[in-house]
Amino acid sequence: MSELKTDSHYQTIAAAICYIREHAKQQPELAEIAEAVNLSEYHLQRLFSSWAGISPKRFLQYLTKEHAKQALQQSQDTLTAALNAGLSGSGRLHDLMISCEAMTPREIKSGGKGVQLNFGQAATPFGIALIGWTNRGICYLAFLCDDLPEKQRELLDQWPNAMSVEDNSEAANISQRIFPTTPQAGKLHLLLRGTNFQIKVWEALLHTRQGQFVSYSQLAKATGSPKAQRAIGSAVGANNIGFLIPCHRVIRESGESGNYRWGAERKQAIHAWEKATNLSE
Repeated sequence: MSELKTDSHYQTIAAAICYIREHAKQQPELAEIAEAVNLSEYHLQRLFSSWAGISPKRFLQYLTKEHAKQALQQSQDTLTAALNAGLSGSGRLHDLMISCEAMTPREIKSGGKGVQLNFGQAATPFGIALIGWTNRGICYLAFLCDDLPEKQRELLDQWPNAMSVEDNSEAANISQRIFPTTPQAGKLHLLLRGTNFQIKVWEALLHTRQGQFVSYSQLAKATGSPKAQRAIGSAVGANNIGFLIPCHRVIRESGESGNYRWGAERKQAIHAWEKATNLSE
């Protein structure tokens, strides 16, 4: 699928989710949603099936608070059991094994001196993303919302003394590994920049699975800080590696999706896409 087509499909999905969010109390029918995004019901059906692998009706079910609450109830035991086994900093995405390591304070202080920082734009199922990486792993993934200069500056400011190299071709290759058409076995390594507490929270999120939700309180308890929900929220919001560190799986106990650094509609799109992908594996 071409980059243009991928982004166009996501933009339509996001517009549909926005309409659903704004008219949730009215429980809009498929025909109303299709009209809102300037598509026929038939073409909307085809779009959802092509993009998410499920029907619009099933997709919409995954966006309800009732579904989210049920998922939260199911997640506590599995999350706690995973974390009791130890925070190894590894997780799984499709057939990919994801591992991570933290930058040292000395490395952060040096501003990336002697490091080659690579970056580039690439298509994803959730729009165009800016990806950054070094020879030690992926250090940045941000979905773009017509704010490329801002996001690029955010990345480069984290590595002020590094030699930066733009490489859109390799960024596209990395995106293909993260979002493969057919899951392929392999490994991805992440390079984390944060406080010890933030990294602990991010490692905990690596233990969650696709389609799983956790609340801020569940995540606080699982990481041994039951009263630190506000700090948990700050750590989630500080994540610079979107999707791979799955902060999108953290929702409110009410079942509401809540805020997301890269847009509320995108967060819900990821929720439904992950659930559909999880069911198909």
